[in-house]
Amino acid sequence: MSYVAPPAVVDSMLEAGDAKTDLSAAQLVLRAGFSVFLLAGATTFAIFASEETGFGIVGALLFPLGLVVVVLLNVELLTGNFALVPLSVMHRQSTMGELWRNFTWVLLGHILGGLLAAFLFAALLSQWWTTGADPTAQGLIHLAEAKTIDYQHHGYLGGAGLAFLSGVLCNWLVVLGVVMGMTSESTSGKIMAIWPPIAAFFALDLEHSVVNLFAIPVGMMLGAPIGVDDWWLWNQIPVLLGNWVGGLALVGLPLYYAHRSDTPEPPV
Repeated sequence: MSYVAPPAVVDSMLEAGDAKTDLSAAQLVLRAGFSVFLLAGATTFAIFASEETGFGIVGALLFPLGLVVVVLLNVELLTGNFALVPLSVMHRQSTMGELWRNFTWVLLGHILGGLLAAFLFAALLSQWWTTGADPTAQGLIHLAEAKTIDYQHHGYLGGAGLAFLSGVLCNWLVVLGVVMGMTSESTSGKIMAIWPPIAAFFALDLEHSVVNLFAIPVGMMLGAPIGVDDWWLWNQIPVLLGNWVGGLALVGLPLYYAHRSDTPEPPV
């Protein structure tokens, strides 16, 4: 009885996109920093579970708890905003200036929150950088290397192109999870709807730009042979672009045009 039909879901997407452009810069940074901390905790928990059990699927099944809390607490996630805010602009509820303002402050909040979370987890797992034997720390190092160094074998266009494609497919699933959370009015329904696509993205090792703002720097702080240029050129920039394309082109726009019977008035 708590099911929300697709046309009403699209209405909720438009309302969410509009509401996000009304927040102050301080609110955007605070909410974005808070959300990346949640994803950092979920990532570390998933790596811990994978290392302890020897089965990566266990970590994938646990990882969605991070996005579930992000959605339930209504904090800012740039990858979700990549789909929601442009729809609000298309529907004449927000402006392009408000879109860029939202993206800029949310990205800044994610960077600050990701670096702080990376420092805290790296300090804990390495016991103030006195040991490197912790299995979870080693798992995070390997994760950071896979997200950067592994792409270098294909050359920049090939490697960055793969990161871009992985980002496209990742945010197809992530935004699908965010939108699925709008298909139920109950907390339990939201959780069950969000969980499968997010578990799938983690299991498939797809690239999520916000997770990577924690996963790559924490690996670097733990000793991964990665430079800042490796982080941004081989992963962060192409993945950000891929996440934007995937969220908007594969979820936001199709749902908007499939379930909206009205069209915005042309600008005067």
